[in-house]
Amino acid sequence: MIDNHSLVSAGPANRAPQIPIRDFFRNPEKTGYRISPDGKFVSHMEPYERRMNVFVEPREAIGKLGAAVRVTSETARDIGGYWWKNNDRIVYVKDFAGDENFHLFAVDKDGSNLLDLTPFDGVKIDMVDELEEIPNEVLIGMNQRDPEVFDVYRLNIVTGEMHLVAENPGSVTRWVTDHDGCIRVAITANGLENTLLYRDRDTEEFREVLHTNFKEQLEPFFFSFDNKYLYALSNLGRDRAAIVKFDIANGRELEVIFEHPEVDADGLAYSRFRKVLTTIAYTTWKQQREYLDERTRELYDKLAQKLPGYELGISDYTRDEETFIVRAYSDRSMGAFYLYELASDTLTLLAAVSPWLKEEDLAEMKPIVYRSRDGLTINGYLTLPVGREPKGLPVIVNPHGGPWVRDRWTFNPEVQFLANRGYAVLQMNYRGSTGFGRKFWEASFKQWGRTMQDDITDGVNWLINEGIADPKRVAIYGASYGGYATLAGVTFTPDLYACAVDYVGVSNLLTFLNTMPPYWMPHRETMYEMVGNPVTDRVELEAASPVFHVDKIKTPLMVVQGAKDPRVNIDESDQIVKALHARGVDVPYLVKENEGHGFRNEENRFDVYEAMETFFEKHLNN
Repeated sequence: MIDNHSLVSAGPANRAPQIPIRDFFRNPEKTGYRISPDGKFVSHMEPYERRMNVFVEPREAIGKLGAAVRVTSETARDIGGYWWKNNDRIVYVKDFAGDENFHLFAVDKDGSNLLDLTPFDGVKIDMVDELEEIPNEVLIGMNQRDPEVFDVYRLNIVTGEMHLVAENPGSVTRWVTDHDGCIRVAITANGLENTLLYRDRDTEEFREVLHTNFKEQLEPFFFSFDNKYLYALSNLGRDRAAIVKFDIANGRELEVIFEHPEVDADGLAYSRFRKVLTTIAYTTWKQQREYLDERTRELYDKLAQKLPGYELGISDYTRDEETFIVRAYSDRSMGAFYLYELASDTLTLLAAVSPWLKEEDLAEMKPIVYRSRDGLTINGYLTLPVGREPKGLPVIVNPHGGPWVRDRWTFNPEVQFLANRGYAVLQMNYRGSTGFGRKFWEASFKQWGRTMQDDITDGVNWLINEGIADPKRVAIYGASYGGYATLAGVTFTPDLYACAVDYVGVSNLLTFLNTMPPYWMPHRETMYEMVGNPVTDRVELEAASPVFHVDKIKTPLMVVQGAKDPRVNIDESDQIVKALHARGVDVPYLVKENEGHGFRNEENRFDVYEAMETFFEKHLNN
């Protein structure tokens, strides 16, 4: 962790040139590299008709002009994600205008035999098990029978044939398979209680093995290689979540594999080919890695020697784990994809993601710490514009969405764009942000607009007291919960901000809680406990809802919304804009009919950030 005071003592350097706004938000020329299980073909995504589509080329022809064949032709919306199911067939997901009702598609590596495998209107799928050992089948969850819950189907990705494997009784929120693809664990939510169900084989009935309050977590990663035990993330009896080996048949922890004294553990990885645990992930101010396997340690050591100064990740690999797709990135670079061949220790550049952005022109994202008014430690990040004295700067306060996620050290095009325009950008992991233990998370319950908002305000005041922020030129901008925090900021601390941009944010907690997507319904009681019950907590929710207090808003406000947003209904933005219009207040309001919870299409991204740039220039006089 850096010393906060070093932010102020840094001297001026040459200012960075102004980078065209579209360079931050344009589609990559090539990204999303993957490799076929046998290693003979490499795939990637690149634009076709402005939408990100999948291209495939033989491994021996990498880099040769015209070698890559486009295998998808989506023109309405970017593909949401894809992977190789076997050596000949690729599967991918896409939704429609941002409605998040994702369909699963499959296509041959030459672009033939395209199938919409789940051609059902208003139905959402999720992946239960890719069934890596079964070439033509996957297990998917689908809410076709009941929009509130997901049944499990076995689906043939060549023929499209599917059959029901497990019918949801109405309360299962997650299914877990063993290494043979058999469903052995189910997690149910009943009100505020969670139950872990288990069976020895998939022909038996489930039985209850663990019953907990929703605040307690035992989140399975995967089964042990003999299919007897679970590796899981657990905060049972502890504040920071640890990685444990769990005796699923008897409902007890056998061994703590890893725990950190300050932060939660994040994840556990393993080698399917060698059947060993490989790495543990956790995040302090950066993502950290703990090695459980010497071969994996040696792999990352070799990559670090070849790519010094970058964060490294393995995004794909062949079935024999001899050839890897490597991603390298930093806070100032979207990075690049490489092909690494273990036997020859050869690293080959596949593509830089955004070669038009020069690292030396971009700003460092530095970790900071401050105290909340009630004594909590708040971790965050501060990005200062290149070449400007860190004193009296205009500032964009950027609270993250969620709210039960966290900001991380990485490349963020929004942050880099704002810093390039001369703004300092403050991000904070306010109470409720995940990764900092159970107590810190629980401190956010029923605190929307209250102590959660105080944490943001305290960050602004800390930045002003440090001399970094010009108190007359502080703006706030956020999306989703960050949009709510933006509206709460200009409502409950109207003198703090010079202007604000709300992006798909909640304005009325009562209507928000009554318009949740149907598949959130199993978690409804939990949401009521964490946010508030619209019946019994109505007074408190009205008090924390900006739409009921528009008379306090005097800060210039811009609102952005996707019309098909299933999480934050467009009515949330309509309400706040209508209420301000009724007071005679002009509110720039940007709505895109073909977007949902955040804009995906390139031309829509250009529109929102160009409007945002003009808005900030007008009101911050930068």
